[in-house]
Amino acid sequence: MVYAGQMDCYENCSEVLEKLAGVRVGATQIYRLTDLYGKGAEERVNAERTLTPLKQDEVLYVEADGSMLLTREEGWKEVKVGRFFKSSDCIHAAEKPGWISNSQYVALLGNSKDFTTIMDNLIESFGNLKGRLIFLSDGATWIKNWIEDAFPEAITILDYYHACEHLHQFSSSFFKDKNMEQKWATRQKELLLKSKVQKVIKNIQALATNNSSAEAENLIAYYQANSSRMDYQKYKHLGCGIIGSGAIESAHRTVIQKRMKQSGQRWSSKGAQNMLNLRVMNKNHQWSKIIEMSKYGLKATG
Repeated sequence: MVYAGQMDCYENCSEVLEKLAGVRVGATQIYRLTDLYGKGAEERVNAERTLTPLKQDEVLYVEADGSMLLTREEGWKEVKVGRFFKSSDCIHAAEKPGWISNSQYVALLGNSKDFTTIMDNLIESFGNLKGRLIFLSDGATWIKNWIEDAFPEAITILDYYHACEHLHQFSSSFFKDKNMEQKWATRQKELLLKSKVQKVIKNIQALATNNSSAEAENLIAYYQANSSRMDYQKYKHLGCGIIGSGAIESAHRTVIQKRMKQSGQRWSSKGAQNMLNLRVMNKNHQWSKIIEMSKYGLKATG
């Protein structure tokens, strides 16, 4: 019942359980049991690292981001999501999109300090990685400050696709001719991939010289603030060569959106965190701990 409850809305779970197991259970009962075990999982969900230690030729990738969830008490509230994985778990098949075979997730409906404390403990369990620790993010201030304070020797990468998204926001507002815009933007993206962010900044300034715009100023400020994190030519040769934060975008979909952002759903803050606990334990291949709780009681430890 708990496994079904964290997979889909409770009404659908009731129907599935009856058809597959021949058991009639009301949606309310499934909710109560799922919520109870989600609360009981709170002390277990981030208690230990699930990934194996890094080998000498491996690097650890860490991504973090926020995702909005509709709550009853505060309206839209941010869930902070973290995902980390080893470079050896990045699978690249010929002519197919890459995928990650094994990851560990963290999801917290709380403040950044509590979230980063959990992430710190899990990351530090790998030992002092220095340059073998790589962070990928969209440039959010709280993430940038956290990395600089806690892991100053780590490599930090500004998500290339976010950098390009900001570029297109400027170019679409500046160029009236879409063909000219596409040609100009494509050239700037090529320069970014060659780690020539200062050249791109000069090109933006040249366009805006006689037609100053807030979009140009914002883009230049964004690139200048993140220029030390935009050496993409170098990053392509580190680890498995990832320069985009697609892994954390996928985490938003699989951990949160698939179950917790269905039509009409609103969550209490406590109920949301209880569900997040179960979703994360399932994604982290820790469901055996929920089974232990069911066998030995909610006070059992894994």
